[in-house]
Amino acid sequence: MIFHSIRFQLREGVTQAQLDPVLKQLHKMGSEIPVIVTYCVGRDVGGDFDYGATFVVRNIDAYKTYMHSPIHRKVDEIGLPLVENMVSYDITDEADPTIAEQIALIHKERFAGDKALADLVGGLKSYSGSSKPE
Repeated sequence: MIFHSIRFQLREGVTQAQLDPVLKQLHKMGSEIPVIVTYCVGRDVGGDFDYGATFVVRNIDAYKTYMHSPIHRKVDEIGLPLVENMVSYDITDEADPTIAEQIALIHKERFAGDKALADLVGGLKSYSGSSKPE
């Protein structure tokens, strides 16, 4: 299993009316991308972030499907402009010692194939974690 999580802090002045479609799209990711086993979207508790989400997939093939889903790309498009700081990370029980490299390659290919997405991420004040572009 791979648990992909994000935590994000909103830019100052973001309204609930701006945020609601993003949260709705995050829920859509969890409920409509077939490879998602389970998910959670909500307020981030106990840190410097406002919201977070975790999406669980069974294996690296499902992870790639999830990352390249048009539903995922839509949440990036509408959500990243509202975000100031973000972190993403993955937790896995996968025994394959190359799993980190496989995850990194999926993200590298995703950013290399989508300059607009790379530009959106580049517009964040800070971004760290497993899916950070090189």
